[in-house]
Amino acid sequence: MNPHPPNPASGGKPPTPQSLRQQYESGATVEELMAASGLSYGTLLNRLREAGTVMRTSWQTRRMRADPETRRRLAAHLRTLYEKHGATLTELATAAGESRVVARRLLVEAGGTVRTTQQTVRIRSAAGAVRRRELALSLRARYEADATVPALAKEFNFSTAMVYRLLHQADTPMRPQHRHGPAGQTGAR
Repeated sequence: MNPHPPNPASGGKPPTPQSLRQQYESGATVEELMAASGLSYGTLLNRLREAGTVMRTSWQTRRMRADPETRRRLAAHLRTLYEKHGATLTELATAAGESRVVARRLLVEAGGTVRTTQQTVRIRSAAGAVRRRELALSLRARYEADATVPALAKEFNFSTAMVYRLLHQADTPMRPQHRHGPAGQTGAR
């Protein structure tokens, strides 16, 4: 087995996998880490994998280093998606065309604070409740304007039970069964 060459930058101590990961995730390339640490390509890759590093392609590295202003704008955009729209780190990664680790780093660079999973669930539940309430009020208005429950179900691609649930959530005064005329109208039988 070949001994590892000493690391010129740290006085002979080999770098830890975590320190290599931090440098790599900050934008250093494998070649730059090899030169700085004195480690071989294979050893360096093994240490990065040992630390759980998500590896980039060369084009991701070029994009990451391309333009600091572009990176700053991307980071600000991701922060807006995260804080104002409740996006998850996975959704940020998709939007940025990067890994979750890079998306997280960009979010932090832009001054964002990473949420817990529970916080994200609460944000999304609250946003969903607001949308559901708006939908319920919209259905109520249509129902009170003489639309029938079956017609609303067909139009919105819901089951009739779902339409009834939403109408009840909006405190809709319901017409008597089998009478599909306007609410409150009485007629001779």
